[in-house]
Amino acid sequence: MKILFLGDIVGGPGREILQRKLPDVVRELEIDICIANAENASGGSGLTPAVATKLFNLPIQALTNGDHTYRRREIISLLEKDPRVVRPENFSGRAVGRGVTVVESRTGVPVAVANVIGRVFMNPADCPFAAIDKLLASVPSEVKVIFVDIHAEATSEKIAMGWFLDGRVSAVVGTHTHVQTADERVLPRGTAYLTDVGMTGSHDSVLGRDKDRVLHKFVTGMPARYDLATGDVRISGVVIQVDPDTGKASSISRVSVSD
Repeated sequence: MKILFLGDIVGGPGREILQRKLPDVVRELEIDICIANAENASGGSGLTPAVATKLFNLPIQALTNGDHTYRRREIISLLEKDPRVVRPENFSGRAVGRGVTVVESRTGVPVAVANVIGRVFMNPADCPFAAIDKLLASVPSEVKVIFVDIHAEATSEKIAMGWFLDGRVSAVVGTHTHVQTADERVLPRGTAYLTDVGMTGSHDSVLGRDKDRVLHKFVTGMPARYDLATGDVRISGVVIQVDPDTGKASSISRVSVSD
């Protein structure tokens, strides 16, 4: 089976290219299940129920999040009611939401989708390694295919998570930095790994934001409103081939789609 994971969807430009292109991508690549990181999907920061509905009207089966999970209060009801939307497992145990869900592929294969957040250069969170250990123990034994989104800043922390989970999950893919890395590989025990999948949004930008506004902030040190950029919009993703009987990955390849 083939899993397509889409990098951080950044606002309207990211959603609009998915509307135009994703159905064709899923069909042409013969994708069985599509997962996306949506923590920046609403206005470039956060996720609302209305935007989640638009994404689920596309061939997307599950949404992950990150440090902007609670940027918009509307997400609280979504996290309470919709099991297809997960947030980092290592947030406070009192935080609303869940860190793992099980969804079905188009052929009926159950797939566990899990989310953790890093601690290096990030806001305080519980240990992601302890959290993922506990989370995996809760996944039903009949679910062999397990996908993990680690939303983290530090490359080293993401790589460490890949090695920590090698042979225990089907894939570990990083999000958050919005820049697609070129280190995709299948680790020795059968776990597909990529440090960062990149972003689905404007690449004529600084991480999806208007580059002139960001440059003003860096050059002057003065506050600036980070408006969304709209040029050179691309889908960034990764396709992972997995044996549904064993949960082991056999290949991983990066995807980039432009208009």
